[in-house]
Amino acid sequence: MSDQLATAGRAVTGGPRHAAPTNSTGRRRGPALAGAVGGVAVVGTLITVLVGMQGTKSPQAPAVADPRPAAAGQQPTAGTGPLSVRPVVPAGRGKLTKLVVTRLVAGTGVPVIAGQTVTVNYVLVGYADGKPIEASWDAGGPVPLVVGAGRLIKGWDRGLPGQRVGSRVRLDVPAALAYGRSRGDLRFVVDILDAR
Repeated sequence: MSDQLATAGRAVTGGPRHAAPTNSTGRRRGPALAGAVGGVAVVGTLITVLVGMQGTKSPQAPAVADPRPAAAGQQPTAGTGPLSVRPVVPAGRGKLTKLVVTRLVAGTGVPVIAGQTVTVNYVLVGYADGKPIEASWDAGGPVPLVVGAGRLIKGWDRGLPGQRVGSRVRLDVPAALAYGRSRGDLRFVVDILDAR
């Protein structure tokens, strides 16, 4: 390696045979040409990076619904409001015999229609003990799900259609409409951020 470095040094600093070409004033053109080429390369790289960044979103800033009314035909946009704060979900009370849907925050966006893809944040706990099971808040943020098409548990397929975008909804789901007896009755708090 040191031989290669020594050879490279002689090529630049050696006698007339290895000297850089000169211009009409006798000044060397090599360093100026190298500087110009380097500058063009830097500008090209910056343009490439800036163009690549257009349209990307920061993974640290998940979208949340703005609770203000949306214009006709538009979905609420990302913003601040009650849906930007993770809900605290307590245990349920009494015996759960049927699906119970409770709107905690009334959204003003379009109603969810069965078959749509909804983007949600959710927290899931055991109904009887309130013990945390899982939450999108811990797994990278909102998730898109197709609702009302048999791809989710029955409690979601029945409880979310008709709710408005921008709503926070509590779903108390009996085991028969969730994952069965082995998982028991469940309580979800679902933030509906978008529906398409």
